[in-house]
Amino acid sequence: MKLPFRKKEKQANPKKEKKRKIKTVGKRKKSVIFLWILLLSSLAFGIYKNFTAIDQHTVHEREIVESHIVDTTAIESFTRNFVKDYYTWENESEALEARTEKLTDYLTKELQALNTEMVREDIPTSSSVQNINIWSVSEETEDTFSVVYSVQQKITEDKESSFTNATYRIVLYQDEQGNLVITQNPTLWNSPNKSDFTPEQVQSDDMIEAETVEEVTEFLETFFASYPAATEKELTYYVKNNALPVIEKEYTFSELINPVFQEQDDQVKVWVTVKYLDEATKAIQLSHYELTLEKDSNWMIVE
Repeated sequence: MKLPFRKKEKQANPKKEKKRKIKTVGKRKKSVIFLWILLLSSLAFGIYKNFTAIDQHTVHEREIVESHIVDTTAIESFTRNFVKDYYTWENESEALEARTEKLTDYLTKELQALNTEMVREDIPTSSSVQNINIWSVSEETEDTFSVVYSVQQKITEDKESSFTNATYRIVLYQDEQGNLVITQNPTLWNSPNKSDFTPEQVQSDDMIEAETVEEVTEFLETFFASYPAATEKELTYYVKNNALPVIEKEYTFSELINPVFQEQDDQVKVWVTVKYLDEATKAIQLSHYELTLEKDSNWMIVE
């Protein structure tokens, strides 16, 4: 039996998809090179700014460290000698001439001429310097200094004497060799007065144990009783690190006045006034101490 004839169906071939073109950015493209240059430039600029800031800071610190110290010893000695000669005179012509000659060692020629009328030939008084206090020496410029001083004079007139005090300011020039000359005449000035400052009062620590306070008090009384006459070797039983100097004086211990105790870690801080009798003057000597003590086997003053 013959099977019916079937035509073969042609199988449809699937259409091939066209490959998509993918754009890639090559390493040598101009835009990539530009971006790399921009990135590297930004990084280099940041590093530069960082180092520049450090350098500026270093220069600032160096300026502070290099501040110079001026030795004013010669200026003070020169001023004291000048004050003694300037404020001393006698109502005699020869003495006045000698004073004028002395002032040439201190004053410029202009100031010498200016001061010829300070002490007249017919002046009725004589003057002697009793005391000189130099209050300040200030650097005005690199080679110019101002000095503020006070002078106490004894003024005698017709066998009667009185005392006077005044404060003045002068200006001096110092050359490279250290030589000095006064360029501004003594000018009335003000002297330092008492400050209104009151230091903060220290209070005892309420947390410190009564037993510790008792031990430290007993130790301090024993120590200060022997301290004035103690030798360096004897002092090592009570003091470490050269916290107190050797005195070797005749003082008789009386008492501790208002001791204040504070506990700090393993140490005890003490503020105390010690009352002594000075055997030489028979006066009372009150000494203030701020001490740090610590205990090993015994209590010791360590600072």
